[in-house]
Amino acid sequence: MIDHDIVERVLSSATRTGAEFAELYAEDKRSTSASLDDGRIEQVNTGRDRGVGIRVIAGDTTGYAYTADLSEPGLLAAAEAAAAAARGGGGGARIVSLTGDGRPTRPPVGRVPDEISKAAKVELLQRIDEAARSVGPEIVQVAAGYGDSRKRVLVANTDGLLAGDEQVRVLLRVSAVADGDTGMQTGFQSMGHTTGWEIFDTVDVTALAREASRQAITKLSARPAPSGTLPVVIEHGSGGVLFHEACGHGLEADLVAKGASVYAGQSGQLVASPLVTLVDDGTMPGEWGTLGIDDEGHSTQRNVLIQDGVLTDYMYDHIRSRREGRAPSGNGRRQSYQHLPMVRMTNTFVLDGTDDPADIVAATDHGVYVAKLGGGSVNTATGDFVFGMTEAYLIENGRITSPLRDGNLTGNGPQVLRDIDMLGNDFAMGGPGTCGKDGQGVPVGDGQPTLRVAALTVGGTAA
Repeated sequence: MIDHDIVERVLSSATRTGAEFAELYAEDKRSTSASLDDGRIEQVNTGRDRGVGIRVIAGDTTGYAYTADLSEPGLLAAAEAAAAAARGGGGGARIVSLTGDGRPTRPPVGRVPDEISKAAKVELLQRIDEAARSVGPEIVQVAAGYGDSRKRVLVANTDGLLAGDEQVRVLLRVSAVADGDTGMQTGFQSMGHTTGWEIFDTVDVTALAREASRQAITKLSARPAPSGTLPVVIEHGSGGVLFHEACGHGLEADLVAKGASVYAGQSGQLVASPLVTLVDDGTMPGEWGTLGIDDEGHSTQRNVLIQDGVLTDYMYDHIRSRREGRAPSGNGRRQSYQHLPMVRMTNTFVLDGTDDPADIVAATDHGVYVAKLGGGSVNTATGDFVFGMTEAYLIENGRITSPLRDGNLTGNGPQVLRDIDMLGNDFAMGGPGTCGKDGQGVPVGDGQPTLRVAALTVGGTAA
Protein backbone atom coordinates (compact mmCIF):
# COMPACT_ATOMS: atom_id res chain seq x y z
CA MET A 1 0.00 0.00 0.00
CA ILE A 2 2.86 2.38 0.84
CA ASP A 3 6.42 2.38 -0.46
CA HIS A 4 8.80 1.16 2.23
CA ASP A 5 11.15 4.12 1.78
CA ILE A 6 8.23 6.44 2.54
CA VAL A 7 7.37 4.39 5.63
CA GLU A 8 10.93 4.80 6.92
CA ARG A 9 10.88 8.56 6.35
CA VAL A 10 7.52 8.92 8.09
CA LEU A 11 8.66 6.99 11.15
CA SER A 12 11.90 8.97 11.28
CA SER A 13 9.92 12.18 11.17
CA ALA A 14 7.65 10.95 13.98
CA THR A 15 10.63 10.44 16.31
CA ARG A 16 12.62 13.51 15.30
CA THR A 17 11.68 15.42 18.45
CA GLY A 18 12.87 12.66 20.78
CA ALA A 19 9.93 10.24 21.02
CA GLU A 20 10.96 6.72 21.98
CA PHE A 21 8.56 4.78 19.78
CA ALA A 22 6.53 5.32 16.64
CA GLU A 23 4.24 3.02 14.70
CA LEU A 24 2.45 3.22 11.36
CA TYR A 25 -0.70 1.19 10.74
CA ALA A 26 -2.21 1.22 7.24
CA GLU A 27 -5.34 -0.55 6.02
CA ASP A 28 -7.29 -0.85 2.81
CA LYS A 29 -10.71 -2.45 3.29
CA ARG A 30 -13.32 -3.38 0.68
CA SER A 31 -16.71 -4.61 1.84
CA THR A 32 -20.12 -5.69 0.59
CA SER A 33 -23.38 -5.99 2.48
CA ALA A 34 -26.88 -7.02 1.49
CA SER A 35 -30.09 -7.36 3.46
CA LEU A 36 -33.49 -8.96 2.93
CA ASP A 37 -36.62 -8.24 4.93
CA ASP A 38 -40.10 -9.69 4.44
CA GLY A 39 -39.17 -11.21 1.09
CA ARG A 40 -37.68 -8.03 -0.37
CA ILE A 41 -34.06 -7.11 -0.91
CA GLU A 42 -33.69 -3.90 1.07
CA GLN A 43 -30.18 -2.89 0.08
CA VAL A 44 -26.95 -4.00 -1.54
CA ASN A 45 -23.98 -1.84 -0.63
CA THR A 46 -20.32 -1.88 -1.50
CA GLY A 47 -17.66 0.30 0.02
CA ARG A 48 -14.00 0.96 0.38
CA ASP A 49 -12.16 2.59 3.26
CA ARG A 50 -8.45 3.11 3.53
CA GLY A 51 -6.17 5.18 5.66
CA VAL A 52 -3.23 5.29 8.03
CA GLY A 53 -2.92 5.77 11.79
CA ILE A 54 0.35 6.89 13.35
CA ARG A 55 1.13 6.39 17.02
CA VAL A 56 3.99 8.17 18.81
CA ILE A 57 5.00 7.48 22.41
CA ALA A 58 7.14 9.78 24.51
CA GLY A 59 7.42 8.75 28.14
CA ASP A 60 3.95 8.13 29.47
CA THR A 61 2.26 10.17 26.75
CA THR A 62 0.84 8.74 23.53
CA GLY A 63 0.01 10.84 20.50
CA TYR A 64 -2.13 9.45 17.71
CA ALA A 65 -3.14 10.87 14.35
CA TYR A 66 -4.86 9.30 11.38
CA THR A 67 -5.44 10.31 7.78
CA ALA A 68 -7.03 9.04 4.59
CA ASP A 69 -4.32 10.85 2.62
CA LEU A 70 -1.74 8.19 1.75
CA SER A 71 0.59 10.60 -0.06
CA GLU A 72 3.96 11.26 1.54
CA PRO A 73 3.05 14.85 2.51
CA GLY A 74 -0.19 13.59 4.07
CA LEU A 75 1.62 10.91 6.06
CA LEU A 76 4.31 13.30 7.21
CA ALA A 77 1.66 15.74 8.41
CA ALA A 78 0.00 12.97 10.44
CA ALA A 79 3.35 11.95 11.90
CA GLU A 80 4.09 15.51 12.95
CA ALA A 81 0.64 15.84 14.53
CA ALA A 82 1.06 12.62 16.50
CA ALA A 83 4.55 13.66 17.64
CA ALA A 84 3.25 17.04 18.77
CA ALA A 85 0.44 15.36 20.71
CA ALA A 86 3.01 13.17 22.46
CA ARG A 87 4.93 16.31 23.46
CA GLY A 88 8.23 14.74 22.54
CA GLY A 89 11.45 16.68 23.11
CA GLY A 90 15.20 16.41 22.86
CA GLY A 91 15.68 17.14 19.19
CA GLY A 92 17.61 15.13 16.67
CA ALA A 93 16.49 12.55 14.14
CA ARG A 94 16.25 8.82 14.44
CA ILE A 95 17.04 6.65 11.43
CA VAL A 96 14.72 3.67 11.14
CA SER A 97 15.84 0.46 9.45
CA LEU A 98 12.91 -1.83 8.70
CA THR A 99 13.13 -5.62 8.48
CA GLY A 100 10.68 -8.02 6.86
CA ASP A 101 8.96 -7.55 3.53
CA GLY A 102 5.47 -6.55 4.69
CA ARG A 103 3.80 -9.09 2.43
CA PRO A 104 0.32 -10.28 3.47
CA THR A 105 0.06 -13.48 5.50
CA ARG A 106 -3.41 -14.34 4.18
CA PRO A 107 -4.27 -18.04 4.35
CA PRO A 108 -5.36 -19.64 1.06
CA VAL A 109 -8.74 -18.35 -0.13
CA GLY A 110 -10.44 -20.21 -2.93
CA ARG A 111 -12.90 -17.56 -4.13
CA VAL A 112 -12.47 -13.99 -2.94
CA PRO A 113 -15.96 -12.73 -2.02
CA ASP A 114 -15.61 -9.26 -3.56
CA GLU A 115 -15.12 -10.98 -6.92
CA ILE A 116 -18.49 -12.77 -6.63
CA SER A 117 -21.42 -11.07 -8.36
CA LYS A 118 -24.02 -9.16 -6.39
CA ALA A 119 -26.66 -11.32 -8.07
CA ALA A 120 -25.19 -14.44 -6.45
CA LYS A 121 -25.30 -12.82 -3.02
CA VAL A 122 -28.91 -11.73 -3.52
CA GLU A 123 -29.84 -15.26 -4.62
CA LEU A 124 -28.28 -16.61 -1.43
CA LEU A 125 -30.56 -14.41 0.68
CA GLN A 126 -33.60 -15.42 -1.34
CA ARG A 127 -32.85 -19.11 -0.75
CA ILE A 128 -32.58 -18.42 2.96
CA ASP A 129 -35.95 -16.66 2.95
CA GLU A 130 -37.64 -19.56 1.18
CA ALA A 131 -36.07 -22.16 3.48
CA ALA A 132 -37.06 -20.30 6.64
CA ARG A 133 -40.67 -19.92 5.51
CA SER A 134 -40.92 -23.57 4.48
CA VAL A 135 -40.72 -24.76 8.10
CA GLY A 136 -44.34 -23.89 8.89
CA PRO A 137 -47.20 -21.42 8.45
CA GLU A 138 -46.34 -19.93 11.83
CA ILE A 139 -43.40 -18.10 10.26
CA VAL A 140 -44.68 -14.64 9.37
CA GLN A 141 -41.48 -12.70 8.85
CA VAL A 142 -37.91 -13.45 7.83
CA ALA A 143 -34.93 -11.11 7.80
CA ALA A 144 -31.49 -12.04 6.51
CA GLY A 145 -28.21 -10.24 6.12
CA TYR A 146 -25.01 -10.99 4.23
CA GLY A 147 -21.63 -9.30 4.52
CA ASP A 148 -18.08 -9.83 3.33
CA SER A 149 -14.86 -7.90 3.60
CA ARG A 150 -11.28 -8.04 2.42
CA LYS A 151 -8.81 -5.99 4.40
CA ARG A 152 -5.12 -5.51 3.65
CA VAL A 153 -2.98 -4.33 6.54
CA LEU A 154 0.56 -3.00 6.80
CA VAL A 155 2.23 -2.36 10.17
CA ALA A 156 5.69 -0.85 10.74
CA ASN A 157 7.38 0.59 13.80
CA THR A 158 10.65 2.01 15.01
CA ASP A 159 11.71 -1.31 16.53
CA GLY A 160 12.27 -2.38 12.93
CA LEU A 161 9.05 -4.37 12.54
CA LEU A 162 7.41 -4.53 9.12
CA ALA A 163 4.52 -6.93 8.68
CA GLY A 164 1.46 -7.37 6.50
CA ASP A 165 -1.80 -9.30 6.55
CA GLU A 166 -4.82 -9.85 4.37
CA GLN A 167 -8.05 -10.73 6.16
CA VAL A 168 -11.04 -12.12 4.26
CA ARG A 169 -14.34 -12.58 6.11
CA VAL A 170 -17.83 -13.80 5.21
CA LEU A 171 -20.84 -13.30 7.48
CA LEU A 172 -24.46 -14.47 7.29
CA ARG A 173 -27.36 -13.80 9.69
CA VAL A 174 -31.00 -14.90 9.64
CA SER A 175 -33.90 -14.22 11.99
CA ALA A 176 -37.41 -15.65 11.78
CA VAL A 177 -40.58 -14.51 13.54
CA ALA A 178 -43.31 -17.01 14.41
CA ASP A 179 -46.86 -16.00 15.36
CA GLY A 180 -49.15 -18.09 17.56
CA ASP A 181 -51.73 -17.98 20.31
CA THR A 182 -49.14 -16.77 22.84
CA GLY A 183 -47.89 -13.94 20.63
CA MET A 184 -44.77 -13.59 18.50
CA GLN A 185 -41.42 -15.28 19.07
CA THR A 186 -38.09 -14.86 17.29
CA GLY A 187 -35.37 -17.32 16.31
CA PHE A 188 -31.89 -16.31 15.22
CA GLN A 189 -28.89 -18.06 13.66
CA SER A 190 -25.62 -16.82 12.19
CA MET A 191 -22.35 -17.99 10.72
CA GLY A 192 -19.12 -16.14 10.10
CA HIS A 193 -15.67 -17.29 9.00
CA THR A 194 -12.32 -15.96 7.86
CA THR A 195 -12.54 -17.63 4.49
CA GLY A 196 -13.78 -17.08 0.95
CA TRP A 197 -17.02 -17.76 -0.90
CA GLU A 198 -16.16 -21.46 -0.91
CA ILE A 199 -17.60 -21.66 2.62
CA PHE A 200 -21.00 -22.03 0.98
CA ASP A 201 -19.86 -25.31 -0.58
CA THR A 202 -19.70 -26.83 2.91
CA VAL A 203 -22.19 -24.82 5.00
CA ASP A 204 -25.86 -25.54 4.31
CA VAL A 205 -27.41 -22.09 4.58
CA THR A 206 -30.92 -23.47 4.14
CA ALA A 207 -30.41 -25.65 7.23
CA LEU A 208 -29.30 -22.53 9.10
CA ALA A 209 -32.49 -20.76 8.04
CA ARG A 210 -34.70 -23.69 9.01
CA GLU A 211 -33.02 -23.83 12.42
CA ALA A 212 -33.90 -20.17 13.05
CA SER A 213 -37.53 -20.92 12.19
CA ARG A 214 -37.59 -24.05 14.34
CA GLN A 215 -36.30 -22.05 17.26
CA ALA A 216 -39.01 -19.41 16.82
CA ILE A 217 -41.83 -21.97 16.49
CA THR A 218 -40.62 -23.96 19.51
CA LYS A 219 -40.74 -20.82 21.65
CA LEU A 220 -44.45 -20.37 20.85
CA SER A 221 -45.21 -23.15 23.35
CA ALA A 222 -42.67 -21.94 25.91
CA ARG A 223 -43.57 -21.65 29.57
CA PRO A 224 -42.21 -18.99 31.93
CA ALA A 225 -38.65 -19.64 33.03
CA PRO A 226 -38.17 -20.52 36.69
CA SER A 227 -36.63 -18.05 39.10
CA GLY A 228 -34.01 -18.83 41.69
CA THR A 229 -30.64 -20.55 41.97
CA LEU A 230 -30.47 -23.74 39.91
CA PRO A 231 -28.01 -26.00 38.12
CA VAL A 232 -27.61 -24.78 34.54
CA VAL A 233 -26.43 -26.93 31.64
CA ILE A 234 -25.09 -24.94 28.69
CA GLU A 235 -25.02 -26.60 25.26
CA HIS A 236 -21.73 -26.82 23.39
CA GLY A 237 -20.80 -23.79 21.32
CA SER A 238 -23.60 -21.67 22.73
CA GLY A 239 -22.02 -20.51 25.97
CA GLY A 240 -18.57 -19.35 24.90
CA VAL A 241 -19.77 -15.75 25.09
CA LEU A 242 -20.21 -16.24 28.84
CA PHE A 243 -16.50 -16.98 29.22
CA HIS A 244 -15.59 -14.18 26.84
CA GLU A 245 -17.44 -11.66 28.97
CA ALA A 246 -17.32 -13.13 32.46
CA CYS A 247 -13.59 -13.89 32.59
CA GLY A 248 -11.94 -13.13 29.24
CA HIS A 249 -12.00 -9.35 29.63
CA GLY A 250 -10.68 -9.72 33.18
CA LEU A 251 -7.60 -11.45 31.75
CA GLU A 252 -6.65 -8.54 29.48
CA ALA A 253 -3.42 -7.04 30.81
CA ASP A 254 -4.46 -3.39 30.47
CA LEU A 255 -7.47 -3.91 32.75
CA VAL A 256 -5.29 -5.91 35.14
CA ALA A 257 -2.73 -3.08 35.31
CA LYS A 258 -5.46 -0.53 36.01
CA GLY A 259 -6.82 -2.61 38.86
CA ALA A 260 -10.06 -2.96 36.90
CA SER A 261 -9.94 -6.77 36.85
CA VAL A 262 -11.04 -9.22 39.49
CA TYR A 263 -8.10 -11.41 38.37
CA ALA A 264 -5.38 -8.85 39.17
CA GLY A 265 -2.56 -10.38 41.20
CA GLN A 266 -3.89 -13.94 40.88
CA SER A 267 -1.36 -15.41 38.46
CA GLY A 268 -0.43 -18.92 39.61
CA GLN A 269 -3.52 -19.23 41.78
CA LEU A 270 -6.48 -21.59 41.45
CA VAL A 271 -9.25 -19.42 39.99
CA ALA A 272 -11.50 -22.06 38.42
CA SER A 273 -12.59 -25.65 38.70
CA PRO A 274 -9.68 -28.02 37.92
CA LEU A 275 -11.82 -29.15 34.97
CA VAL A 276 -11.35 -25.80 33.22
CA THR A 277 -8.63 -24.90 30.73
CA LEU A 278 -9.26 -21.57 29.00
CA VAL A 279 -7.44 -20.62 25.80
CA ASP A 280 -7.29 -17.58 23.52
CA ASP A 281 -6.08 -18.54 20.05
CA GLY A 282 -5.88 -16.18 17.09
CA THR A 283 -4.51 -18.88 14.77
CA MET A 284 -7.58 -21.19 14.54
CA PRO A 285 -8.20 -21.85 10.83
CA GLY A 286 -11.35 -20.18 9.55
CA GLU A 287 -12.68 -18.84 12.85
CA TRP A 288 -14.16 -15.35 13.14
CA GLY A 289 -11.48 -13.95 15.44
CA THR A 290 -8.54 -15.38 13.48
CA LEU A 291 -5.75 -13.08 12.24
CA GLY A 292 -2.35 -13.63 10.65
CA ILE A 293 -0.94 -10.78 12.72
CA ASP A 294 -2.53 -8.60 15.37
CA ASP A 295 -3.04 -4.90 14.70
CA GLU A 296 0.42 -4.07 16.03
CA GLY A 297 2.12 -6.42 13.56
CA HIS A 298 2.87 -9.35 15.87
CA SER A 299 1.98 -12.92 15.00
CA THR A 300 -1.12 -14.22 16.70
CA GLN A 301 -0.67 -17.35 18.80
CA ARG A 302 -2.29 -19.83 21.12
CA ASN A 303 -2.29 -18.46 24.67
CA VAL A 304 -3.30 -20.73 27.56
CA LEU A 305 -4.82 -18.39 30.14
CA ILE A 306 -6.13 -20.89 32.69
CA GLN A 307 -4.65 -24.40 32.90
CA ASP A 308 -6.53 -27.01 34.95
CA GLY A 309 -8.11 -24.20 36.97
CA VAL A 310 -4.85 -22.26 37.58
CA LEU A 311 -4.42 -18.77 36.12
CA THR A 312 -1.26 -19.07 34.02
CA ASP A 313 -1.15 -15.89 31.93
CA TYR A 314 -2.83 -12.70 30.79
CA MET A 315 -3.28 -11.33 27.27
CA TYR A 316 -0.94 -8.51 26.19
CA ASP A 317 -0.57 -5.88 23.53
CA HIS A 318 2.82 -4.61 22.40
CA ILE A 319 3.08 -1.60 24.69
CA ARG A 320 1.99 -3.42 27.84
CA SER A 321 4.35 -6.34 27.15
CA ARG A 322 7.18 -3.92 26.33
CA ARG A 323 6.77 -2.23 29.71
CA GLU A 324 6.73 -5.56 31.53
CA GLY A 325 9.72 -7.00 29.66
CA ARG A 326 7.92 -9.90 28.01
CA ALA A 327 6.96 -10.95 24.51
CA PRO A 328 3.64 -9.74 23.10
CA SER A 329 0.88 -12.37 22.97
CA GLY A 330 -0.63 -11.17 19.68
CA ASN A 331 -3.63 -9.52 21.33
CA GLY A 332 -3.17 -5.88 20.25
CA ARG A 333 -6.28 -5.03 18.24
CA ARG A 334 -8.08 -1.99 16.87
CA GLN A 335 -11.36 -1.40 15.04
CA SER A 336 -9.74 0.54 12.20
CA TYR A 337 -6.90 2.88 11.33
CA GLN A 338 -8.85 5.61 13.15
CA HIS A 339 -8.39 3.85 16.50
CA LEU A 340 -5.56 3.15 18.92
CA PRO A 341 -4.82 -0.53 19.55
CA MET A 342 -5.59 -2.09 22.91
CA VAL A 343 -5.55 -5.55 24.48
CA ARG A 344 -8.37 -7.64 23.03
CA MET A 345 -9.36 -11.29 22.70
CA THR A 346 -9.36 -13.25 19.42
CA ASN A 347 -10.96 -16.74 19.70
CA THR A 348 -11.54 -17.58 23.37
CA PHE A 349 -12.74 -21.01 24.45
CA VAL A 350 -12.81 -23.75 27.09
CA LEU A 351 -11.21 -27.07 26.13
CA ASP A 352 -12.98 -30.44 26.16
CA GLY A 353 -13.64 -32.40 29.30
CA THR A 354 -14.42 -36.11 29.58
CA ASP A 355 -18.17 -36.28 30.31
CA ASP A 356 -20.74 -37.49 27.81
CA PRO A 357 -23.20 -34.61 27.22
CA ALA A 358 -26.15 -36.96 27.73
CA ASP A 359 -24.75 -37.93 31.11
CA ILE A 360 -24.55 -34.27 32.14
CA VAL A 361 -28.28 -33.83 31.52
CA ALA A 362 -29.13 -37.19 33.12
CA ALA A 363 -27.22 -36.19 36.26
CA THR A 364 -29.30 -33.02 36.65
CA ASP A 365 -32.54 -33.69 38.51
CA HIS A 366 -34.00 -30.19 38.18
CA GLY A 367 -32.44 -27.30 36.31
CA VAL A 368 -32.25 -25.30 33.10
CA TYR A 369 -30.75 -26.34 29.77
CA VAL A 370 -29.50 -23.37 27.75
CA ALA A 371 -29.32 -24.12 24.03
CA LYS A 372 -28.42 -20.55 23.08
CA LEU A 373 -27.19 -17.62 25.13
CA GLY A 374 -27.92 -14.06 24.10
CA GLY A 375 -26.03 -10.88 24.79
CA GLY A 376 -24.72 -9.87 28.16
CA SER A 377 -22.60 -7.50 30.17
CA VAL A 378 -19.99 -7.81 32.90
CA ASN A 379 -18.34 -5.63 35.50
CA THR A 380 -14.68 -6.62 35.04
CA ALA A 381 -13.69 -5.23 38.44
CA THR A 382 -16.11 -7.52 40.30
CA GLY A 383 -16.84 -10.25 37.73
CA ASP A 384 -20.61 -9.81 38.11
CA PHE A 385 -22.53 -10.48 34.88
CA VAL A 386 -25.99 -10.71 33.32
CA PHE A 387 -26.77 -12.76 30.19
CA GLY A 388 -29.96 -13.38 28.27
CA MET A 389 -31.20 -16.86 27.38
CA THR A 390 -32.59 -16.87 23.85
CA GLU A 391 -33.33 -20.60 23.73
CA ALA A 392 -33.67 -22.63 26.93
CA TYR A 393 -35.52 -25.66 28.30
CA LEU A 394 -36.46 -27.06 31.66
CA ILE A 395 -34.61 -30.13 32.93
CA GLU A 396 -36.83 -32.46 34.95
CA ASN A 397 -35.74 -35.81 36.37
CA GLY A 398 -32.64 -35.82 34.15
CA ARG A 399 -34.54 -35.08 30.93
CA ILE A 400 -34.88 -31.99 28.76
CA THR A 401 -38.60 -31.13 28.71
CA SER A 402 -40.51 -27.85 28.22
CA PRO A 403 -39.14 -24.88 26.29
CA LEU A 404 -38.80 -21.73 28.37
CA ARG A 405 -39.50 -18.11 27.59
CA ASP A 406 -36.60 -15.71 27.44
CA GLY A 407 -34.98 -15.02 30.80
CA ASN A 408 -31.67 -13.96 32.30
CA LEU A 409 -28.73 -15.67 33.93
CA THR A 410 -26.93 -13.65 36.58
CA GLY A 411 -23.81 -14.57 38.47
CA ASN A 412 -20.18 -13.87 39.14
CA GLY A 413 -17.46 -14.90 36.67
CA PRO A 414 -14.91 -16.28 39.15
CA GLN A 415 -17.65 -18.10 41.02
CA VAL A 416 -19.02 -19.64 37.81
CA LEU A 417 -15.56 -20.90 36.91
CA ARG A 418 -15.32 -22.58 40.30
CA ASP A 419 -18.86 -24.01 40.07
CA ILE A 420 -18.36 -25.92 36.80
CA ASP A 421 -18.74 -29.50 38.02
CA MET A 422 -19.23 -31.41 34.73
CA LEU A 423 -17.52 -30.76 31.37
CA GLY A 424 -18.47 -32.51 28.13
CA ASN A 425 -16.33 -34.01 25.40
CA ASP A 426 -18.21 -32.33 22.52
CA PHE A 427 -16.34 -29.03 22.02
CA ALA A 428 -17.74 -26.64 19.41
CA MET A 429 -17.18 -23.03 18.47
CA GLY A 430 -20.18 -20.72 18.49
CA GLY A 431 -21.31 -18.09 16.04
CA PRO A 432 -19.44 -14.92 15.08
CA GLY A 433 -19.30 -12.13 17.64
CA THR A 434 -18.34 -8.48 17.89
CA CYS A 435 -16.51 -7.52 21.06
CA GLY A 436 -17.05 -4.00 22.31
CA LYS A 437 -14.49 -2.23 24.49
CA ASP A 438 -13.90 1.49 24.99
CA GLY A 439 -16.10 2.31 22.02
CA GLN A 440 -14.36 -0.07 19.61
CA GLY A 441 -15.75 -3.27 18.09
CA VAL A 442 -13.64 -6.13 16.70
CA PRO A 443 -14.58 -9.61 15.40
CA VAL A 444 -14.13 -12.43 17.92
CA GLY A 445 -14.96 -16.11 18.26
CA ASP A 446 -15.77 -18.21 21.31
CA GLY A 447 -16.74 -21.76 22.17
CA GLN A 448 -16.94 -24.52 24.74
CA PRO A 449 -18.14 -28.10 25.24
CA THR A 450 -21.45 -28.83 26.96
CA LEU A 451 -20.99 -28.08 30.66
CA ARG A 452 -22.86 -27.78 33.90
CA VAL A 453 -22.64 -24.91 36.37
CA ALA A 454 -23.76 -26.24 39.74
CA ALA A 455 -25.56 -23.04 40.70
CA LEU A 456 -26.60 -19.98 38.70
CA THR A 457 -29.34 -17.46 39.35
CA VAL A 458 -32.10 -17.78 36.76
CA GLY A 459 -34.21 -14.66 36.35
CA GLY A 460 -37.49 -16.03 35.09
CA THR A 461 -41.09 -15.08 35.89
CA ALA A 462 -42.39 -18.44 37.14
CA ALA A 463 -43.12 -18.74 40.84
